[in-house]
Amino acid sequence: MWLNLLTTFLNIIDLVIPLLISVAYFTLAERKIMAGIQRRRGPNVIGYMGLLQPLADGLKLFVKETVLPTNANIVLFVLAPLCTFILSLISWAVIPFSFGNVIADTQLGGLYFLAVSSLGVYGVLISGWSSNSKYAFLGALRSAAQMVSYEISMGISLINVCLCVGSLNLTEIVVAQLDIWLIFPLLPVSIMFFIGCLAETNRHPFDLPEAEAELVSGYNVEYSAMGFALFFLGEYANMLVMGALTSICFLGGWLSPLGIGILPDGIWFGLKISFFVILFIVMRAILPRYRYDQLMKLGWKCFLPLALALFFMSQGILISFDWLPN
Repeated sequence: MWLNLLTTFLNIIDLVIPLLISVAYFTLAERKIMAGIQRRRGPNVIGYMGLLQPLADGLKLFVKETVLPTNANIVLFVLAPLCTFILSLISWAVIPFSFGNVIADTQLGGLYFLAVSSLGVYGVLISGWSSNSKYAFLGALRSAAQMVSYEISMGISLINVCLCVGSLNLTEIVVAQLDIWLIFPLLPVSIMFFIGCLAETNRHPFDLPEAEAELVSGYNVEYSAMGFALFFLGEYANMLVMGALTSICFLGGWLSPLGIGILPDGIWFGLKISFFVILFIVMRAILPRYRYDQLMKLGWKCFLPLALALFFMSQGILISFDWLPN
């Protein structure tokens, strides 16, 4: 028993530490890529070509004084960023990095992932309510409505994948793509799923909960020091895990393209995650922000009917040609 607990603990540490380093340097990559697109220089002072900038930012946030609003609910105010950060980490428990290299290879991996990502809204809601600020509360309400709206379309898109594979196990979804990646037969579904990931993680052009123009950074406006840092880390960890799930569902996970095995499985998986991460960054650099009514209209009047139509079409094709997996 103790040996199993120790093994599990070491597996978690082996995942969390590289993830935190990846999140830190993801912020640097975002600032560099956006600077290149917008013809700026980006971070270039601290360390060679600015490579130590994430460490300097982390140290600055760690040593800053934590300011607690006078009228806030202190217990919930402190717990909200912890909730967001922890939920962003435990999503990785079912993500397979290669065959057998996964912390929990459960048969309900896809369902677990959707459940954990849905819980992320509570951290945002609690932070907005406990801050006792109108700006923070409005940002939290926006985030809750937005996440609920796009989670439905994302869930239906994921069901499409599971229907084609015949399993909710993420490892089996990858293995089922040995012959053909699902992005080719399910291209409209994959595009809709990626746009849902943008909305789920509050990224451009769907970053209305953090709209500086009217909400002054939204639900995290009252946070400083490590509280703000945990929200920041949670948001970027969510982007990485969404890129990982999209890679697993539509790009074959750790599988190499055309069976080219010149790189290890984990490297291929990392490259695919990096591809989607760069897409996240490019979307932020080139697209204007939606109005909130446009965002909700897109989610309920466009994506939801389209996701249902694609689901029923896929189901009809699989039944008609007797292609349903056993």
